[in-house]
Amino acid sequence: MPSVFVQGRPVESYPPLAPEARRGSVRRITETGEEVLHKPCRDVTEFGPDLAALIDDMFLTMYIADGAGLAANQVGVDLRLFVYDCPDDDGVRHVGHIVNPVLEPLEATERRLLDEGEGCLSVPGAVMDVPRPDRAVVRGLDKDGEPLVIEGTGYFARCLAHETDHCNGQVYLDRLSKRERKDALRQVAERREEVFARRAARTAAL
Repeated sequence: MPSVFVQGRPVESYPPLAPEARRGSVRRITETGEEVLHKPCRDVTEFGPDLAALIDDMFLTMYIADGAGLAANQVGVDLRLFVYDCPDDDGVRHVGHIVNPVLEPLEATERRLLDEGEGCLSVPGAVMDVPRPDRAVVRGLDKDGEPLVIEGTGYFARCLAHETDHCNGQVYLDRLSKRERKDALRQVAERREEVFARRAARTAAL
């Protein structure tokens, strides 16, 4: 079994950071409550150097923030797009980007919900249990406009569902009860400064 899949395809080996990150610049990560995170994003209709540069920036920003995925609206850009570098539960690494992602509905027989801890770079410091299916299939395009299908299981399925939610204007807090949401925001209040200090240190070390 290959240990790395890039854009859904197995590769023999891959560097610790995706090559895109070396070309990118760090961008500010938006936080829950900012309008761009809470409305559906626009479809990407222009493919070219600007889109490629945005993807480069998103990869670097994700790594600096120690994330497994990052959507464009998390760097303030109102477009349907996300990047990821995420393991599944078997330790297989998945790296890539997807433009205009659509999460395929699963048959009831395919759905096994996993209730596991989930965090978000736009909800800094909070981790809450969010039920998600243990399998996900996302269809979309790559940065050149070519069709793309990405499948994931376990933690990577959670990542695909979470990032597609972002493109639809949803943060994981929207999937929590009022009480759970309050708990998450209390965690943010307690840990936000520490999270930002870690990000700043990583940026300085670039």
